[in-house]
Amino acid sequence: MGEKRTDLLRGTLDLLVLKALSLEPLHGVGISRRITQITKGGFQVSFGSLFPSLHRMEERGWVEAEWRMSENNRRAKYYRLTSSGRTQLKVEERDWNKVVKIMTTAVQST
Repeated sequence: MGEKRTDLLRGTLDLLVLKALSLEPLHGVGISRRITQITKGGFQVSFGSLFPSLHRMEERGWVEAEWRMSENNRRAKYYRLTSSGRTQLKVEERDWNKVVKIMTTAVQST
């Protein structure tokens, strides 16, 4: 049997990225690792999905980026939440909790 694969629902990547950045600025690999950590291995985000999402969030003003040296002494782009990003995180969390409530009601209905 093949590897277990869990796909992200549309729209959840932004929430996970914002949540991953809520504690501290991180570079792309750090964001990917943090998402894997906070989902207890449930999701592994590909860079092909992550970087377009970060670029979109940067355009929307939710994150800002700066070049720094990483922990292994390489140049990396670090992303941090802006105040607008913190506000958006609250919106995303609220919306996600609504979806969970609706889906739980639907799945548990007879």
